Amino acid sequence: MMDNYVLELLQNNKRTDGRELDQYRDIEIKTNVIAKAEGSAYVKMGNTQVIAGVKMNMATPFADTPDEGVLMVNSEFTPLASPNFEAGPPNENSIELARIVDRGIRESKTVEMSKLVIIPGEKVWSVIIDIHIIDHQGNLQDAAALAATAALLNAKIPKLDENNTVLRGEFSGKLPVVHKPITVSVCKIGDKMFLDPSLDEESVIDSKLVLAFREDDKICAVQKQGDKGIEFDAVEEMIGIAMKKSKELRKLV
Repeated sequence: MMDNYVLELLQNNKRTDGRELDQYRDIEIKTNVIAKAEGSAYVKMGNTQVIAGVKMNMATPFADTPDEGVLMVNSEFTPLASPNFEAGPPNENSIELARIVDRGIRESKTVEMSKLVIIPGEKVWSVIIDIHIIDHQGNLQDAAALAATAALLNAKIPKLDENNTVLRGEFSGKLPVVHKPITVSVCKIGDKMFLDPSLDEESVIDSKLVLAFREDDKICAVQKQGDKGIEFDAVEEMIGIAMKKSKELRKLV
């Protein structure tokens, strides 16, 4: 019954919470919410709540990028966040979410990775972003990506002593963040397109495009979700909608 109600509203350009089709729920962002992290952020998008933490560790660089730092993104779907989440190792949904956030950050060149080298070819900083879902009420992709970007923007690099031992709680400077990627998910039902789906709306969508943009409007990542295909003209329209909204969201971080 609820699915039919949601579909009927959307076909008439209406939504269960009274929003416009291109309107996000209220967004709240708090930074430095985890004392032990090098950077952190809390994002509340409607009733969806996400926390992202940045941890910096020393690591060995990858063989194909000896003069760059290392970036990793993890996501955890805690059972507290949804009755559909179960304890245990990451499932395909949490892995997909981590990959979406990772791709937007990595392909946008958000962090100047060459400045994370400690000893060329031997020791570099690894930037580990951990995303924790606190309450899943729809649109985890946009909320998680926004939290990750906000966390990176306030992250700091720990100090090292003369033996290259990490001095936790002491910092040598800010993480070299040079871009602010913003992820926007555009949902499609029939010929209707809308943003920031609630949990009820996510259950009825035909398809979704998740797009990450840099501040110069460069598309850094695209992920298609949903069982139904998307016509080429509709893809172009969805990109335009997402690009415009990304500029509004970027002002929040």
